[in-house]
Amino acid sequence: MAKPLSEQVVVITGASTGIGRAAAAAFAARGAKVVAAARNQGALESLVDDVRSAGGEALAVPTDVADPAAVRALADAAEAAYGRIDTWVNNAGIAIWGRIEDVTDEEFDRVMRVNYLGQVHGVHAALPALRRAGGGGIIGVSSVESIRTVPLQAPYAATKFALRAFYDALRIELTQDGDTTISVTTILPAAIDTPLYDHGRSKMGALPKPPPPVYAPELVADAILSAAERPRREVPVGDSALGFYLGQRVAPALADAFMGVRALAKKSQQHDRADNGVDNLDGALGEPGRVRGSYTGPVFRHSLLTTLLARVPRPGEFLTSAVRSANARSANARSANARRANPAEDRADPPAVAAGRAAQ
Repeated sequence: MAKPLSEQVVVITGASTGIGRAAAAAFAARGAKVVAAARNQGALESLVDDVRSAGGEALAVPTDVADPAAVRALADAAEAAYGRIDTWVNNAGIAIWGRIEDVTDEEFDRVMRVNYLGQVHGVHAALPALRRAGGGGIIGVSSVESIRTVPLQAPYAATKFALRAFYDALRIELTQDGDTTISVTTILPAAIDTPLYDHGRSKMGALPKPPPPVYAPELVADAILSAAERPRREVPVGDSALGFYLGQRVAPALADAFMGVRALAKKSQQHDRADNGVDNLDGALGEPGRVRGSYTGPVFRHSLLTTLLARVPRPGEFLTSAVRSANARSANARSANARRANPAEDRADPPAVAAGRAAQ
């Protein structure tokens, strides 16, 4: 059972802007201690100032998630400051818009290192910390583009497909181990009004924009907070996610044909403003942190689909929980049998104790 948010220590990557910043503020408002990570130190510090001004508690740890040593240092900083980690939110991400043949090998590599490997590094840092704390949750922010890709976003979509597969594998392995203490939730946002579109690299000759319907970052933050208290396997954010599921499961070729109409892709993804040549692909921008992007159309704050799936477990989740519990009982029984077969091992000092006595 997850702790109440008011008792949690939460690490959030990509916390300087957008979804991460909204989630950090929401966690702090509910009483959680927040460790905020991103490349933009100034934006992180402004977030911490906002949290503390509102009576919350937060710590800024500048981090490039593409660097595994930096992510391990982030986990160490969180434990040093607050003694443990209860929830780890992998959220950092970058994007590039353009046709596949126009995107360089180096650009593909950079997006993969941040969006996918950055979350792998986060899991590698989080798992031992969560086990030291006696359990907790891992929440990975992927995208509805992990269900169905869209043109002009191949690098981004490919990383999101990889993330969904990664978290599915992690969830299954924990189930096989009978580990009932660590939960894994994947968040799948639809088009969200965040600075991602202002900060992404464009090869289209125009600024990118989110395709409608567009949802508020706070809606994703709500889903993340819900998962921290009531873990779910997967939570899509935005009613339009249903179209991605149906398009891919029922008629993928029809979806290909629909998205193959060039005029539709251009109208839905390209802003009428020319690209300004500024992006955060290779380094942080010196901009102040903000939650919302520059989208000027209607932004939706509610989603019935998200509300239902964030709160109501699906039947398969009950079955997975039962299998995990059965595996835990089997592992405990094997351990007990091994102790009975080798009683001398129970009387022996644990390795750490033995080493300490030897040193004396």
